[in-house]
Amino acid sequence: MRTTLTLDDDVAALVRKLERTQHKTFKEIVNAALREGLTRLEQRPASVRARFRTKPLSLGACRLGAIDDVSDLLAIAEGEGYR
Repeated sequence: MRTTLTLDDDVAALVRKLERTQHKTFKEIVNAALREGLTRLEQRPASVRARFRTKPLSLGACRLGAIDDVSDLLAIAEGEGYR
């Protein structure tokens, strides 16, 4: 298949460098790069991390009793003279 492909300057420079070092044609380098890149794109990303979960830890019963009333908690934490 013939097609026109526009490469960025940095990509073209890398292809030209590989042509010289690997003694392969432009077509061979581009096809090999596309095959490898497309194969990797089809695969599931390896960077997906396992979901992090924290383990619950029992801290025992609340030592303050009911914590429904803020003024009672302040009295316990700061003393009766908090007001």
